[in-house]
Amino acid sequence: MSQKTIAVLGAGYVGLTTAALLAHAEYKVYVVEPNAERLNAIKSGRSFFFEDGIDAIIKKAVDTGTLIPTDSYEQSVPDADIVFSCVGTPDNPDGSSNLSYVFGAAEQSAQLMKSGTIYVQKSTVPVGTGKKVMELLNPGVHYVSNPEFLREGTAVYDTLYFDRVVAGGDDSESVESVLDIYRQLESHRDTIAELAGIPTGSRKGLYISTKLNSAELIKVTANAFLALKISFANSIAILSDHVDADVVEVMDAVGADERIGRAFLNAGRGYGGGCFPKDVSGLISSSIENGVDMDVMQAAQSINASMPGYIVEKIRDSIGSLAGKKVAVLGLAFKAGTSDTRKSPGIKIANILDEFGAEVSAYDPQANKEAKDDLNDGIVLYDSLDPIEDHAAIIIATEWPEFRSFGAQDFESMIIDGGVLVDAVNIYNPTSFSESNLRYIGVGR
Repeated sequence: MSQKTIAVLGAGYVGLTTAALLAHAEYKVYVVEPNAERLNAIKSGRSFFFEDGIDAIIKKAVDTGTLIPTDSYEQSVPDADIVFSCVGTPDNPDGSSNLSYVFGAAEQSAQLMKSGTIYVQKSTVPVGTGKKVMELLNPGVHYVSNPEFLREGTAVYDTLYFDRVVAGGDDSESVESVLDIYRQLESHRDTIAELAGIPTGSRKGLYISTKLNSAELIKVTANAFLALKISFANSIAILSDHVDADVVEVMDAVGADERIGRAFLNAGRGYGGGCFPKDVSGLISSSIENGVDMDVMQAAQSINASMPGYIVEKIRDSIGSLAGKKVAVLGLAFKAGTSDTRKSPGIKIANILDEFGAEVSAYDPQANKEAKDDLNDGIVLYDSLDPIEDHAAIIIATEWPEFRSFGAQDFESMIIDGGVLVDAVNIYNPTSFSESNLRYIGVGR
């Protein structure tokens, strides 16, 4: 079999991970990125975002020439047998998905693709988008939807040791060709994992072929359901606060039911990132467009939006007025293991505290640079924990391992007598603080 050439349009979290890994699976891969700063980082053999293992994969692929970073469609697309569209789909103000990049990439590619090329949509798009994209492509080009199910922070691992790969389209041969790409990647995955310095896995994922619209709906439905579990747990957490229950104990027992499962039943400051908020709002928008009520997801969205404010209200109830009081937010990435701060609950908490007049400082092990522009002007960013002392409150807003390892003694110099430790992600055992001078506040605990 001759070596196939792949072009990946867009070097974001999904696109760069996909391109870098496929470049180690006997494919020649172009990765197309118009942003000069991002492109230069990739050319130098590193990622512009933090993710364990990805830099080693990028560097070797760039050095050996199997990964070719470029900003040119003209250089990459005509040479490609398969084109992956991984461009951004940001929110519109009304919550619908902005598909201008999706359609723009298809229009540019249509002018350059040779007959027989498979055009693969990997960006998350509303159901029905594929039919519109197909109208932009030439008759000899085949279209396949191939949604991603990657967790930021473990995207390399999830791509190699997937639980399922979904491909949907009207041409069964093209769908099977896309699935074959992942079979080829799977045959190389242990070697790639060793290069990346990440654990190898034993998971044997499913290869699932579907109708086009089914593939598009599977992606947003999966993320919406996980977001729903988080919002459900937060609803129970608020009730737990009122009835003196511990939501962690509740969810541990509820999640022991195999029909329910424990994953994502974690109460706290709510979800964020580039997927859950966008996919929930996109699913709601699609349902409205098709005349279908989606009240359950609207409720989940509302609960999630309320959680940063709920955290701040718990602090005010504990220490009174925030005006002039020193408060620190530890954790600005929307989750541990990534530098992504999109829709970050930690940033929302910091900004609300600032608006109540607190003297707010913040720190994140990886995401300070990304967070800076979204924080209110009065908030001070620290490069380490050393300057944080004598605060009225410390809020743990991201579950970084660095923070998980802390005990009461680690916070004693940070917090004044009578101050509070606010565990907004419920990573500590409250009893471990019972003999200290600290007051512990969890969510639903």
